[in-house]
Amino acid sequence: MNRPSFTVLFCTLFSLFSFGQNGLFQHNETFTRQDSLRGSITPERVWWDLTYYHLDISVDPDKRFIKGNNEIKYKVLKPSSTLQVDLQEPMKITKVTQNGKELTVRSEGNAHFVNLDEKQIKDKEYSIVVYYEGFPRVAKNAPWDGGFSWRKDGNGNHFVATSCQGLGASVWWPNKDHMYDEVESMDISVRVPSNLMNISNGRLQKVDKHDDNTTTYHWGVKNPINNYGVNVNIGDYVHFGEKYNGEGGELDLDYYVLRDNLEKAKVHFKDAPKMMKAFEHWFGKYPFYEDSFKLVEVPYLGMEHQSSVTYGNKYMKGYLGRDLSRTGWGLKFDFIIIHEAGHEWFANNITNKDIADMWIHESFTAYSENLFLDYYYGKDASADYVIGTRGSIANDKPIIGQYDVNSEGSGDMYYKGANMLHIIRQLVNDDEKWRSILRGLNKDFYHTTVSTKEIEDYMIKKSKIDLTKVFDQYLRTIKIPVFEYKIEGKKLKYRWNNVVEGFNMPVTIIANNKEICLKPTENWKTKKIGSKEIKVDRNFYVKSKKM
Repeated sequence: MNRPSFTVLFCTLFSLFSFGQNGLFQHNETFTRQDSLRGSITPERVWWDLTYYHLDISVDPDKRFIKGNNEIKYKVLKPSSTLQVDLQEPMKITKVTQNGKELTVRSEGNAHFVNLDEKQIKDKEYSIVVYYEGFPRVAKNAPWDGGFSWRKDGNGNHFVATSCQGLGASVWWPNKDHMYDEVESMDISVRVPSNLMNISNGRLQKVDKHDDNTTTYHWGVKNPINNYGVNVNIGDYVHFGEKYNGEGGELDLDYYVLRDNLEKAKVHFKDAPKMMKAFEHWFGKYPFYEDSFKLVEVPYLGMEHQSSVTYGNKYMKGYLGRDLSRTGWGLKFDFIIIHEAGHEWFANNITNKDIADMWIHESFTAYSENLFLDYYYGKDASADYVIGTRGSIANDKPIIGQYDVNSEGSGDMYYKGANMLHIIRQLVNDDEKWRSILRGLNKDFYHTTVSTKEIEDYMIKKSKIDLTKVFDQYLRTIKIPVFEYKIEGKKLKYRWNNVVEGFNMPVTIIANNKEICLKPTENWKTKKIGSKEIKVDRNFYVKSKKM
């Protein structure tokens, strides 16, 4: 997900304090049973593996009403008789069937427990159909406060879109609303007034016109997809596109924009193939060749919906015309195209199992912004950019949230996380090796859900550097390391302060215009240098203090 303006960055994006592993997290938040039902792998979720959805709905923009059903196919891992489906109020489940027979449902807030009459046999596949309807929650400040955005374009046509990261896809359609279990494939059928088009994920399979002046657009998704990545976009769209010859062969780049913006978009969307070239270089093959890549104009800023990336940056460079790094480099690209498309690798290809680990999505994708600059403008430009974004770091709470209660961590998961990755690049000190780690992540965790531990262990193994304390320091505390030093004659005395126990991250200093690599600990060390002044390499997100 992208970021709001500077003034509302940290007061609107994340508001939860958290605790977690190793006793490093802060915690002063009270959670409810509803939080646990939403955020944990409950007994009613764990016994079945999600395999397929067919979401089939009608959208009435005049009434702001939706109605339809979702077929849910699943494989039995361990026999049970109660299955949890999630759908948030004010949406209502009207009935649930299996093999045409209506089942009883017990509802507890937004969690609905379906009692299955048929015996569930291990390794066998079954399906249920959940029928529902209602007036879905209206997004007050999409995409941060999600739901449906009901707008009109400049010609008075309906302009409608969904967004639901964090809040959950169950805000508008019934599903297994937990990140750990991604559906393997799905179909999306959306019926809309015939003067409008619906654009969703994957590829368009067919279009059915009906006698009541409505049209159904059928989309097919062949790859695994997380629930919040599923979207509906309705408007007076026109289409153009191009072919991109990438690492996976020929890739369709399709663009759907409002009719009046067609000529503008043809020029502005040239950032899309540039993005694809840079990110395939750094991260490896685009993960969804079978489903194509789309940019779809929407009435809000934008989101990383898989193979259907939404765009609302008003055809400006930067973030709505602003440079988030304050260096000038942020105006070299359209922020929404680069950032949201970067999520195709980190969020949609590699997906966190628990929302507490959303840094895996946002830190790597915020970091992708400066890698885009690195590819086209060089290493110094990329360093300027990521260092410049430190001005947006609040250090208000840890980056990792609390597990099992649908709790996101601090908004610092964007640029504090990006700067942590920038530090690790310095520690690896081999750009080809660093690139191989980034590409390896996307290859070895291809289309999977992961935990923080899996990502940490992988990066430690591949870099052959013990990064444990680096991750603890930057992900699990709000402390910024302080490099304390004093110069006595030709001797430099130095140590780390304000750090987690055992913090031993190497750091580079500059003395007499030469780079010197030091390995401080919490205890004072001494090194001979021929200089009375030093400075810490700017690429390390630390503070320095001369004693």
